[in-house]
Amino acid sequence: MARPVWSGALSLGLVTVPVELYPAVADHTIHFHQFERGTSDRIRNRRVNERTGEEVGQDEIVKGYDLGGGDHVLVEPDELDEIAPERSRRIDIEQFVELDDIDPWFFDKTYWLKPAKDDFAKAYGLLLQAMDRSEKAGVAKFVLRGKEYLAAVRAGEGVMVLNTLHFVADLRKPKDVMGKLPELPKPRPKELDMALALVDEMTAPWRPEDYRDEYSERVEELIKAKKAGKEITHEEEPEPSADVVDLFEALSRSVKNRKGGAKKPAKKDFTELSKADLDKLAREQGVKGRSKMTRAELEKALKAS
Repeated sequence: MARPVWSGALSLGLVTVPVELYPAVADHTIHFHQFERGTSDRIRNRRVNERTGEEVGQDEIVKGYDLGGGDHVLVEPDELDEIAPERSRRIDIEQFVELDDIDPWFFDKTYWLKPAKDDFAKAYGLLLQAMDRSEKAGVAKFVLRGKEYLAAVRAGEGVMVLNTLHFVADLRKPKDVMGKLPELPKPRPKELDMALALVDEMTAPWRPEDYRDEYSERVEELIKAKKAGKEITHEEEPEPSADVVDLFEALSRSVKNRKGGAKKPAKKDFTELSKADLDKLAREQGVKGRSKMTRAELEKALKAS
């Protein structure tokens, strides 16, 4: 079982629930060591005093803020911890908002929140059910590893979910990154209709299990092949066709190719599912007001989604 990355208390008004924070996402990035080419010599990064050339231990390192001109203000790690002693141990919910009102642009990392002890299960469960039924998220602030985070606390997968959020000041506007965009001409009605037809033809239920990290799989194949003394060759990506220059024609061909391919999966017979299964499916598809729906209403809403 994973270890919590943070422990403290979730605070809502006068209600306080001791909780632990666990990462909800595992990093499957393939990591490599560095070697000098032609040798078996490892390359290592060390913290070295640039004046003496001697290696310095982590306990002897302090932080320095650059004032310019070679001057720095030195700050001890303990001094940073002392600035916000309470917030570093509390997740303070300041208000609730509609979850749909938070633009995906703001979302960063995802964590699970668990009650620290079984004794706090009742208060935890009460808050969890209230968040689930209201379909709202609590906006909070807390400190993790010396940095203050904005967060959204919500219900999901039968537990509380904490999503760290970007502050507005961290977000970059398109014009600040890309400069001035070219003037976008108004599409012709038939082109827009064809584009909408293509979107409709390519629309399917969201099934995250259908997607995988193909690049990492190729890296693993390469490692296995080299270990066995073999070499792997991959087919080159085909060059994109350049014979279609008319936008409407390109869209028409795309729609035709989609219709000629695999058919859309048939809609599931919801009568085979339990009420709990219907509730879970409705949550996954973002059906509003699901907690107050009867079974028949859930089936109708899911067929319409």
